[in-house]
Amino acid sequence: MTVLLGANELQQLLTPQAAIRALRQGFVTARSAEASPQRIRQNLPSSPGSIAVLLPGLLTGIPAYTVKVNAKFPDADPAISGIVCLHDLRTGKLLALLDSAFITAWRTGLSAALATDLLSPAETPTVGIIGAGAQADMTLRGLTQLRTVKRVVIHDVADERAHRMAEAWRQSGLEWQIVSSAQEVARNCESVVTATWSRHPLLYLADFLPGSHITSLGADEPGKAELDAQLLRRARVIVDDLDLAMTSGALGTAGLQRDDATAVLGQIIDGTVPARTDPGQVTVYTPVGLPWQDLALSWAAYQAAAHHGVGVDFQFHSLSTGEGSI
Repeated sequence: MTVLLGANELQQLLTPQAAIRALRQGFVTARSAEASPQRIRQNLPSSPGSIAVLLPGLLTGIPAYTVKVNAKFPDADPAISGIVCLHDLRTGKLLALLDSAFITAWRTGLSAALATDLLSPAETPTVGIIGAGAQADMTLRGLTQLRTVKRVVIHDVADERAHRMAEAWRQSGLEWQIVSSAQEVARNCESVVTATWSRHPLLYLADFLPGSHITSLGADEPGKAELDAQLLRRARVIVDDLDLAMTSGALGTAGLQRDDATAVLGQIIDGTVPARTDPGQVTVYTPVGLPWQDLALSWAAYQAAAHHGVGVDFQFHSLSTGEGSI
């Protein structure tokens, strides 16, 4: 039987703390992987949308793999939809189908929270957010599990989205300030998260305070850009994967080279490379998103579903279906 796990079930099964632990370990384990992460992307005709297939999600120690199909429509709500297929690594059996919007928001946002905590100046209680969507919201949620956050400065091109995000956090005790530009966020915060659909730079080196950190989540497809190329050249840049940063991420879009990146995040986590060598450095984390991240969270959710009896069992094929049929 295949287990169907939608957003409601996944909300029951996963916690940010457990997901962050799984992702932290995954970044270290993935450094020794022999296979490079793969992705295929296709723009849709007569539409601002695109589809992406990430295959396969593999991680040493997990006896399964994932294949994810995402549809991205910037004007839709949610903007990302699709499925994650979880398969048995030995037999290929389809173990579970999971809601891709949930898995993507959690793995992207919580990986970003982990990087932001590691790379931002210590004792920085103010966080800036540019783009008030699901991924920025999840990043903030994860970051509050990792460090003390007292104040949020936020900007979104749609002012009502920024107000909705602030209202959703009203009971958290955080102080919120909504500002009119991305530059105003950067000039008032030493830790900034950008999560937009922008295809041109929103921020430049002169916009940032010395010693600032920026986590840029929007540059995850060719042509998408949130940060100026000169900023990326001058900053200490950390990526999740060098090859994908060149073909699909910020480095390639800005016309930079592989050696313009200082390290991958796994090297920061395991201490191979220091987060900073000078307190005045501006640091940037600009990930593309990796298939093993979907696997790490999907496997955790599948195990929890089996333990707690959560999810809907579904059988795609009749028991009489012959082996080897096409």
